[in-house]
Amino acid sequence: MRKPGQTLAPQQARSRDSLRKLLRAAVEVLGQQGVAGTTIPRIAAHAGLTPGAVYRRFRNKDVLLETAILRILEDQDKFLLLSLTVEAAAEIPFPTLAEQVINSLVVSYRANASLLRAVRQFLQEKEATSFSKKAERLQIRTFEHLVGIFVTSGREIKHAEPRAAAAFGLMMVIGTLWEVVVNSGDIKLWKGLLPKDDRTLKGELTQSFLSYLGVERKTR
Repeated sequence: MRKPGQTLAPQQARSRDSLRKLLRAAVEVLGQQGVAGTTIPRIAAHAGLTPGAVYRRFRNKDVLLETAILRILEDQDKFLLLSLTVEAAAEIPFPTLAEQVINSLVVSYRANASLLRAVRQFLQEKEATSFSKKAERLQIRTFEHLVGIFVTSGREIKHAEPRAAAAFGLMMVIGTLWEVVVNSGDIKLWKGLLPKDDRTLKGELTQSFLSYLGVERKTR
């Protein structure tokens, strides 16, 4: 007998596809509607399912969102591990690697700003739960992988503590993206004080990151 809150394990290809579609729909609705506006009926409609079909897998919205968010974080971690290995990073000049990573972060944060805000709110509401702790571990693992990539490739880093510097530098980049891109508020109020566009933002973040690590960025 299934325990309360436990999802039914997909037994067939159609069931697995249905679950993927449902989790994708949950993420898309969360990004569009925020936590409060995300409901089982909306998710079901977005996935082309009935609310009853959703409830047969998940006992409520929170369990569904927890599963969907953890899937995002796991997929993100797997993608990074496969797309940017330590061995491959070691062959890339450090300024180029930093530029590529920061450019990707700016693009990702810009494209997913509303979803990132909603996920953070949901995580805050679930603070100290087993779900939030697992999500935090996944985020830290992804962050540590990026730090390891930078340290491996960073023979040019002049900072006395390369790993600590790479971690703090990356944290500064991510923190800036949260403030400038994700939680920007009325951007008109900051006109003239912030980079005028994302191209400029990428350049400024890359230059700041490299300067902090003591790495010279050669001009083209």
